[in-house]
Amino acid sequence: MQIKDMAHRLQITPRAIRYYEEKGLIKPSKADASGYRQFTEEDVWRLQTIITLREVGMAVEDIRELLIQMKDQEGSLLYYLELQRSFMYTRWVEMSKVIQTTEAMIERIKGRETIDPGELFTLAEANKRLKQTRDNWVDRWDFNEWADRYDEWVHGGSGHESYENVLDEVVATVAVKPGEYGLDAGTGTGNLAGRLVKKGARMSGFDQSPQMLKQCRAKHSEVETKLGTFFAFPFLENRFDFVATSYALHHLTDDQKQLALSECRRVLKPGGRLVIADLMFVDLTHRQAHLDALEEAGHTRMIADIQDRCYADRSRLLQELANLGFTNEVRQLGTYTHLILSTCK
Repeated sequence: MQIKDMAHRLQITPRAIRYYEEKGLIKPSKADASGYRQFTEEDVWRLQTIITLREVGMAVEDIRELLIQMKDQEGSLLYYLELQRSFMYTRWVEMSKVIQTTEAMIERIKGRETIDPGELFTLAEANKRLKQTRDNWVDRWDFNEWADRYDEWVHGGSGHESYENVLDEVVATVAVKPGEYGLDAGTGTGNLAGRLVKKGARMSGFDQSPQMLKQCRAKHSEVETKLGTFFAFPFLENRFDFVATSYALHHLTDDQKQLALSECRRVLKPGGRLVIADLMFVDLTHRQAHLDALEEAGHTRMIADIQDRCYADRSRLLQELANLGFTNEVRQLGTYTHLILSTCK
C-alpha cells in the first residue's frame, strides 16, 4: 500500500508517517519505477506500535533504541502487540500511583486552611522515586541470548542449588486446589508453571524476555504467557488465587523487590497466597558474616557471584510483605535458597 492508504488506515497524516521515516523508525520499500513508498502489513503493525508508545509518553529516541533491540528478537506482529500491551500496563500502573498520590494530597488539604507545601513535595517526590526505581532496571544477564540453553544450565547442576527439589517444594507449598488460577511471575522457560499445571492449576506466566517466553510456549502450550515486567504485571487486579515465583527476585534491587511485591498483592484475590523461592540472607548481619567467611577461605569467585546478583535481605522482605497485609511463614531450603509462604489477610 502507498503512504496515503497507510495514513487513511491508521487515521494519521502522511506528514506524521514521513516524520517517523525521517527519524529512522520505519523504512518502507520503494517501488521500482514510481519511487512511491510501499508499505507492508509488517510496516502497519510497526507504525501502530510506534504510535501507541508515543501515546503513552515514550520519547522518539527511546522508541528508536527499543526497536533496535527488537531487531534480533521476535520481530513478529505478535511481539509488537505484546510489547504494546506491556507498555500500556506499565503506564497504567504508574498512573494508578499518580492517582493515589493525588488522592492523598486532596485528603491532606481537606479541612485545612493552610497546607505545608513540603508535604505535597514529599508525596510527589515519592512518586518520582518509584518511577526511577522501575526505569533503572537493566537486563545485565542477557536472558534472550541464553534462553535456549537455560534449561540445560539449571537441570545440569551448574545452575541454582537443588533446582528440581526447590521447584517441588514450591509446588507442595502452593498446594493447588483443582481449577485454581495461578501466576508464575518471571516464568522464564516455564519449568515451575508446567509443574503447577500438572497439579490442576490454570496457569499464566509473564517474563520480560521474549525468547524465554518462546521456550515456555514450546514446552507448555497450556500456559498463558505474556510479555511483562515485575514492576507492572500485565494482568488486572484480584485475578489470581496464588502467585508463585522462583529464582527471579534476585535480579532486582531491594527497592525494585518492593515494587514487585506490591504488584503480587495487586493481582491476588482476597485470601490469595504468594510463594517465593529465591536467594536470600537472613539479614544484613548474616550476609556480611557469610561474605567475611568466604573471603577468609579465599572463595573470591563465590563472592563475585553473590555481589553480581541481588540476594534478598529476608528480614526486609518479610517486613514489606507484612506492610502489604500478608501473614508469612518462612523456611530455609539450602545455603542460600529460602522459601516464603505469604497469605493475604
